[in-house]
Amino acid sequence: MLAQDLLVLLREWWKIGRKQGVMHPDGWLFPGQHYLKPVSTRHIHRIAAEAAHAAGITKRVGPHTLRHSFATHLLEDGVDVRIIQVLLGHAQLQTTTLYTRVATRTVKAVVSPLDRLGMFPASQGSPPG
Repeated sequence: MLAQDLLVLLREWWKIGRKQGVMHPDGWLFPGQHYLKPVSTRHIHRIAAEAAHAAGITKRVGPHTLRHSFATHLLEDGVDVRIIQVLLGHAQLQTTTLYTRVATRTVKAVVSPLDRLGMFPASQGSPPG
């Protein structure tokens, strides 16, 4: 899933790079040491770690952290876990549900079906008993 704003930015990156001669027509959008080879996974990991450090994040961060955060944000925004399963390319729903344990805002937002009945008005405090 690619955000439309990011797609516009990447297209502009490509156009400017081509005009300046730094992007080869047959090369990669993010080339490695040679324009016909993509940037290495090791370098991507290093970029993520450096960005986290620059942002003041002290925990260990890598590309998978971004994927995990993406899934967690979608869950917290109410996106169905089966949709997230498809977006992440998981074959089994069980793999996707691992992300639900960290979506604490989603868990806290769940309202008990008993509370939905409105049997005990909130202004009266606890039910007698």
